[in-house]
Amino acid sequence: MGPFEIAAIAIIGAFSVSAYKEYNKRKGDVDSGEVDALKAELVKLQERVATLETIVTDKSYQLGEQINKL
Repeated sequence: MGPFEIAAIAIIGAFSVSAYKEYNKRKGDVDSGEVDALKAELVKLQERVATLETIVTDKSYQLGEQINKL
């Protein structure tokens, strides 16, 4: 291995380590307001799913579906 290959590997390695450190630093920077908004949206969606489950499991809904199939 010649001196140019060693220098190229060292430069690539340095850029890789720098990019990895920057990636880890940015990954940890999460906006708490965004997280709170997502949590609120999750709660709303869970409530909607619960409502839909109630509607679908209701006997009158099932009866209506059976009548529509006839």
